[in-house]
Amino acid sequence: MSVDIATPQSLEKVVVVYGGTSAEREVSLKSGAAVLEALQRKGVNACGYDPRDKGLVGLEQLAPSLVFVALHGRGGEDGTLQGALELLDIRYTGSGVLASALGMDKQRTKQVWSAVGLPTPESIMLEATSEWSTVVEQLGLPLIVKPVHEGSTLGISIVKNQAALEAAYHEAAQFDARVMAERFVVGEEYTVALLGDRVLPAIRVEVPGGFYDYEAKYIANTTQYHLPCGLSAQHEAELALLCQQAFAAIGGAGWGRVDVMRDSEGRFWLLEVNTVPGMTDHSLVPQAAAHAGIGFDDLVLQILNTAGEQFTA
Repeated sequence: MSVDIATPQSLEKVVVVYGGTSAEREVSLKSGAAVLEALQRKGVNACGYDPRDKGLVGLEQLAPSLVFVALHGRGGEDGTLQGALELLDIRYTGSGVLASALGMDKQRTKQVWSAVGLPTPESIMLEATSEWSTVVEQLGLPLIVKPVHEGSTLGISIVKNQAALEAAYHEAAQFDARVMAERFVVGEEYTVALLGDRVLPAIRVEVPGGFYDYEAKYIANTTQYHLPCGLSAQHEAELALLCQQAFAAIGGAGWGRVDVMRDSEGRFWLLEVNTVPGMTDHSLVPQAAAHAGIGFDDLVLQILNTAGEQFTA
């Protein structure tokens, strides 16, 4: 597969894949529509495709020379679409099969990070038969309960007492058969976007309610995004390097985003990686890019130009 994309005019056809059937469908539709409009403004021969109805057959019929993956969640962000595109010999944006699958699996991502010595909060897997008192004893309170394979903070709960733990498990289990509990890091939340070999400025996220949930991400206008993030140059450089290492550890390529907490002692803790970040008007990667002097349309084109990097990562 060739990885060189000289100009928008050199592309035969780009298909933006978005929508799908995951719990993140609505966010994906917004991301995909924004990406498609940007590509068309840049003169790229681009069209959109929602695989919900005709799946891969419909995509193949469009005969794309390149796919811009804006399909959030399972079926698009977990390596399945990436594997299919490789079998069809179609270039695509973002991480490859392995990195996509790992990034979608929060628990295994954390296991990889721990194995290479990167800091991430302790966690354990939960089941309906788990001893809730043992979970609290091991992780302490508060703790956070998450579906392992879900994004956009869907199904996530902060648990402040043991009595609420079982209900939090069942809430998360509605979204995924695999559920994890993680030590909750009290402190400041940061997110760092990566674009090719470049680390974009870190964003500090501040939510009045204290929890960056689905509503805070996509609906509320009260969430504050601090750019610059307020860290010293030294600490922001430390954070940037940590996120580069975290992304490289799972084999990430092209572009992505890493979410991090900083505790009261100034230590950074890796939470998760996103290999197909949102591109909506509330999304973080476009905000970081804008602060670095990259407009939305140019950001989309730069992401497009990273297509194929997963084969050299």
